Amino acid sequence: MELANRLFFRLYQCANLLHKTGSRAVESEGLTTQQWAVLGALSRPEAHLGVSVNDLARYLMVSRQNLAGLMGRMERNGHICVEPDKRDRRSRLIKMTESGRHVWLLQALPKIHAYYEQVLDEFSMGDLTHTLHYLLKLLDNMQKLDQDSEDETKDQKSAA
Repeated sequence: MELANRLFFRLYQCANLLHKTGSRAVESEGLTTQQWAVLGALSRPEAHLGVSVNDLARYLMVSRQNLAGLMGRMERNGHICVEPDKRDRRSRLIKMTESGRHVWLLQALPKIHAYYEQVLDEFSMGDLTHTLHYLLKLLDNMQKLDQDSEDETKDQKSAA
């Protein structure tokens, strides 16, 4: 368990420094790492027609509540727009605006790529591949744990 404790503490430190140094890398564009993640998610080809709030929250693995405040700031800054889904008027779709696309492609991405080069300095292709492999395994196990917890909560509510 000592090794597991050290691993998770290092992940915690990495997450905190990613937020701090990543935000610093894109702050001149008025972005944070959370906004960077949203723009990155919305820049995917499958998101070009828009993404529901639920799907975006699920993809980013954040709560709808955390996403709501972030989206409000990004909408005020003109990076995203929220509009009714033409297929289901009760649903709302989040889309990257032209202004957001400009900030993402021309201003933020070059700085993000430079950031990646700096933090991945001295990583070989094998190092990157193995790190990604193990992080995906860890993520998969955490998602299973999260789903089990949600299922247990639903079961408790239905029994009450």
